[in-house]
Amino acid sequence: METVTHSSPFDSFLDRMRNPASLDLVRSIKSFIVSFSYTASNPETDGKRIQEFFQTMEDAIRDHPLWASSSDDETDNALEGLEKYVMTKLHSRTFASTPEDVKIDAEISEKISLLQTFLRPQHLDIPSALQNEAAWLLAEKELKKINAFKAPREKLLCIINCSRVINNLLLNASISEDHVPGGADDFLPVLIYVTIKANPPQLHSNLKFIQLYRRQSKLVSEAAYYLTNLVSAKSFIVDLNAKSLSIEESEFMESMEAARLVNRVPQETVTTINKRSIFGKLMDPGPSTPVHLKTQTNVNGGSNYPYMEAEAGELTVGDVERLLSLYKDVVTKYTSLCNTVRHLSVSRTQRHDGLLREPNGTHKDTCSKETEKRS
Repeated sequence: METVTHSSPFDSFLDRMRNPASLDLVRSIKSFIVSFSYTASNPETDGKRIQEFFQTMEDAIRDHPLWASSSDDETDNALEGLEKYVMTKLHSRTFASTPEDVKIDAEISEKISLLQTFLRPQHLDIPSALQNEAAWLLAEKELKKINAFKAPREKLLCIINCSRVINNLLLNASISEDHVPGGADDFLPVLIYVTIKANPPQLHSNLKFIQLYRRQSKLVSEAAYYLTNLVSAKSFIVDLNAKSLSIEESEFMESMEAARLVNRVPQETVTTINKRSIFGKLMDPGPSTPVHLKTQTNVNGGSNYPYMEAEAGELTVGDVERLLSLYKDVVTKYTSLCNTVRHLSVSRTQRHDGLLREPNGTHKDTCSKETEKRS
């Protein structure tokens, strides 16, 4: 596994840039960064412009006296250092640079957080021979690092390391489990599952950043293959529905709705706190409520939402004890609701597993079941 380091080739590049003989290169680099920073964001145009700058600087470095006697590897290290320096300086200007990117990142993260509550390996038809929690955790850990770095190369290394863990898992399974390798048919489902379990932050923006700003000569071979697969995994997740999985549509919809309920309640609580009071939707607190607090009447004629329209200045010291009691009540009810939802989700999953198992405990092929029905 390749380790992301902060030294060579970046330090080597900086050392050479400190040489007085490199003053012309330094001026070109700084001039580009300044001029680029003051232009309006346009990702596609930005990517093309930066790639052209990298190519211009590559030609300049190869012809420069400081690299006259350098090997190809040394020159390549200088170009890697250049990419890291430029893109670190321009990270805030180029990463998640449009409202649309920010929106897509949020939507993907939210959908993944819902899927995490019920998605299981069997829903993606991952063979039992490839179900290795230890390997998956290691792959997730590598993928989660992606947002900790600012340079395209380092972000890409996180993807490569994650993918290599999965590849090693497939290789070991083919040796020890007599599992016939399925290539991409095995690799992609596992990568999708690992991505969902990891829920890497700003997945869309990280992939777009790498595609636009990693030197194009480096997006080849293994790196290109792994990047393309993660882009495919992201697209699969974005479009994912019941038909994408081995799951009944009714169960998928119920599970998604249950997950939304669990995720929504804390958010609504925070929103209510920010606006007025956490107690706006509790039951009638009774006759101890001051007359000056406005109330709403529910369909049964009972008083409800007693503090919904109250202002902070309207509350009195005498309200504190009642408000504390109501707060404890809502926390208790919320905790109970969460436990119930989780219990229902687990029950549905266990029921689903039971339907997919033969009496001896082995999974039964879905196609075989359909054949039996026709018979």
